[in-house]
Amino acid sequence: MGLGLAAAIVAALAYGLASVLQARAAGDEGPSDGKPTLRSTIATMLALPFLLGMALDVIGFVGNLIADRELPLFLAQPIVAASLIVTAVAAGVFLRVVLSRRDKLAIITVVVALVVLSSVAGQEGDLGSGWAGAHHAVMHGGVLVAAGVLIVGGLVLLKASTGPMVAAAAGLTAGALFGVMATSVRIVDGVDPFELPHLLTDPAAYAVVVAGVGGFYLFTVALQAGSVNAAAAALVVGETVIPGAVGLTLLGDQIRAGWAPVAVLAFILAVAGAATIALGQVGELG
Repeated sequence: MGLGLAAAIVAALAYGLASVLQARAAGDEGPSDGKPTLRSTIATMLALPFLLGMALDVIGFVGNLIADRELPLFLAQPIVAASLIVTAVAAGVFLRVVLSRRDKLAIITVVVALVVLSSVAGQEGDLGSGWAGAHHAVMHGGVLVAAGVLIVGGLVLLKASTGPMVAAAAGLTAGALFGVMATSVRIVDGVDPFELPHLLTDPAAYAVVVAGVGGFYLFTVALQAGSVNAAAAALVVGETVIPGAVGLTLLGDQIRAGWAPVAVLAFILAVAGAATIALGQVGELG
């Protein structure tokens, strides 16, 4: 578990700093009217700060991959989601984004909740048993279908959203896609031990790519439409709830005996703290 915890912390640091660099690019290249377009999104992605952020995202992805394979998902994803704290602090330093007292309290709540989660986590589930093992094809095909549905649904939702809701809709959908990606990373065949034929024929492997690319695009849209803290917090809600719930219900992840109520409360507080920052809309990019 030690390797997984270290990898999750590295991922949180890398993702958090990457979001700030990408937010700077979004502020420089994004549309003046706050309505992201395909052209403005591509321009943002080609800006130097964004490319530097992408390099950090690669580091974060590797750490995330290791964490998702080594830890129960309800523990791995909240720790990775602590990138929100890194983003909030770095945004205050580099982008002059101001945090309210409520947001500072929410950040402290997230930290405490994550510490509690790490202390009550039990054993990672055995993928060969339980529901996921008995319904292998459904599980592995399902994550690819879910990724496609979320991308289409997210784009439709963006068309129907206006004002601050654009950032919230894009961030939440991006988070859900990253949640699907984390679940896919956990279940994909052909990784341990490495067997390329199994990897290339597993729908979950393609779900990792589809969900990752889709989530990355929608998060870039969210950064153009709202504050970096709001976009990152909305993303955290989606990427934490989905894999945590899937891990506990379908993959057999466990909580230490007698500690389930505490784990559920800590999980809810972690998500609620992130949601508080997302709803706060406390700062705009400088």
